[in-house]
Amino acid sequence: MSAPSDHAPTGRRPDRAAFAIGIGLAVLGLLVLLDASQIGGGAYARIGPATFPILIGCALVVLAGWTMVEAWRGEFPERDHDEFAPIVWIVGGLAAQLLLLTTAGFSIATGLLFAATARAFGKRRLYMSIPVGILLSLAIWLMFTKILNLALPAGPLERLFG
Repeated sequence: MSAPSDHAPTGRRPDRAAFAIGIGLAVLGLLVLLDASQIGGGAYARIGPATFPILIGCALVVLAGWTMVEAWRGEFPERDHDEFAPIVWIVGGLAAQLLLLTTAGFSIATGLLFAATARAFGKRRLYMSIPVGILLSLAIWLMFTKILNLALPAGPLERLFG
């Protein structure tokens, strides 16, 4: 009796989704390399401003190739079934933050994003997570604006703190 080979066919077909991700990584890597080739300066330096973008672009292209080979072999593990309700909550929270950031301010917009994300992860009590998210976001806003002197969008709640 012979031992099973490590490279025996698994009977799975090529993974089209992983192959598409590999193509996307390749396109992103090539765009980074193209953009890095346009960077000037550093003519006398061994390591110039384009060095790290070139390294990142090359790494993305290598990862793309690796992903596409593994996808062609069909060796990716089976993916779990997607639950669309949590995705909708998170995307809805991001959309609310995007729409409310300039009018309601950082604390309220980010607090709503916090609550929507908490809801997506199973925290059902929005009446608790919305105020907690707003208070945490206000603390972050205060730290960034007062201690680090960075500008974040201010709304009516932030204007109470100057």
